[in-house]
Amino acid sequence: MIKPVTKAVFPVAGLGTRFLPATKVLPKEMLPVVDKPLIQYAVEEAREAGIEDMIFVTAPGKSLLEDHFAPAPKLEAFLQARGKTTELKSIRDGFPATQRVKFARQEQPLGLGHAVWCAKDLIGGEAFAVLLADDLMMATPGALKQMMGAYKRTGGNLVAVEEVPQDRVSRYGILDVAEDDGKLARARALVEKPAPEKAPSRLAIIGRYILQPEVFDHLAKKQTGAGGEIQLTDALAATLAAVPFHGLRIDGRRFDCGNKLGFVEANVAFALKRGDLGGDVKKMLKSIQ
Repeated sequence: MIKPVTKAVFPVAGLGTRFLPATKVLPKEMLPVVDKPLIQYAVEEAREAGIEDMIFVTAPGKSLLEDHFAPAPKLEAFLQARGKTTELKSIRDGFPATQRVKFARQEQPLGLGHAVWCAKDLIGGEAFAVLLADDLMMATPGALKQMMGAYKRTGGNLVAVEEVPQDRVSRYGILDVAEDDGKLARARALVEKPAPEKAPSRLAIIGRYILQPEVFDHLAKKQTGAGGEIQLTDALAATLAAVPFHGLRIDGRRFDCGNKLGFVEANVAFALKRGDLGGDVKKMLKSIQ
C-alpha cells in the first residue's frame, strides 16, 4: 500500500554564509525573488501538491521566518482600510492556515539528515515530503505535484533529479542507476558527493524528496558522512534493500539560489515571466548590456 503524503518538512536552519552580509539578520530563505521570499515559493509549491501540514526546521535567530507565516492583523487592517486589495491578497493567498504551520528546532548545524531527523516527532509514522527552498523550481505543474503523480506509481522513496556536469557531481548525492526510461530512474545505490572520477552517473538529487518513515531509523544513528555531517543521502542509501528508490526528472527549470549567480538568474527569469514587469525588464536588460 502506498502511503499518502500530507506533511512537508522545510529545513531552514542554515546560516546562509554565502549571502553575508544580507543574511546576518535575514534568514537566506527569506531572500526575495522579485517580491516573494524563497520559502514562500516552496510552501506554495507544497500546497499545490496537496500538502496540508508545513513543518519548518529552524535554528536560533530565525524568528523573522516564523513571523512571515504568522497572522498580521494590523497590516491587514491597514491595507483593508486603504483599499489596497492587491497587496492584501498577496499576504493572504498562498499562506497555509496557522494551525497547519509547525516548527521544530535544530540546535546545531549537523547536516541535512539531522535537520530532517529533528522533524521526526511531528511526522510520526507517515510518508512525507522535504523541500529545500534554495532550490527554486519554475515548473507547471509544480515540481512536487509532478512527483506526487509519479509516487502513485512507484511508492517508496522518490527524489527529483537532474543531469549535472561531470565536474559538479561532487556537490550532490548521485544515483547509481539500475533502470532509466529517460524520465524515471530506479537506483541500485546512492553516493553522496563522489569524486568526479568515481561517480556512478551524473544523475544528481536536487532539493525535492518524498520519503518513507523508515529513513528515521537510520538518521537516528547520527552517523556522519561527507563533510563530517549527517547526510540524508546516506540514510536513504541504507534503506535501499527494503524501500524502492526512484529519481524523477522534473519538467521545468531549477534555479540554485544557494549561490549568488543562481539567485540573480532566478530574479531575472521570474521577473521576465511577470505580466507587470516582463516588458520593462527586457528593456532594462538591453540597456545595461
